[in-house]
Amino acid sequence: MKSNDRLMWLGTLVPALVTAAVCVAISGLVGNSAGLYGALLASVVVIIFFSVHLVVSAVSKDIDPIATMGLAMFSYFAKVLLMAGFLILISKVTKPEAVSRGAFGASAIAISIAWLGGEIRAFTKLKLHLPLPPK
Repeated sequence: MKSNDRLMWLGTLVPALVTAAVCVAISGLVGNSAGLYGALLASVVVIIFFSVHLVVSAVSKDIDPIATMGLAMFSYFAKVLLMAGFLILISKVTKPEAVSRGAFGASAIAISIAWLGGEIRAFTKLKLHLPLPPK
């Protein structure tokens, strides 16, 4: 992984992991084992979901902009479909008493906000210069 890609990933991962740890602790205390499992599941899902975005952007860095857009749209569509399938599977396989839906949702939102805030902060700290198209 290149230096900028690594810094970007660490800049997003650290706040997400800290938020995930807090969510798991709070959900475990408030919602017992169901809250704990809901928050853990949300942590894994959100971190994988957003990490795919960084991998796609690292892979598509040196290809044609139109191909980059196509790859980004495909990866987003695939992630949404996989997420929907995963959530349907979880709701069919587990009972609400085993995995708290509320803890999952609240944790997923909190971790997503932390990830995106970390991504914005990491991007602005990197001060990347984007190439301008020729006139």
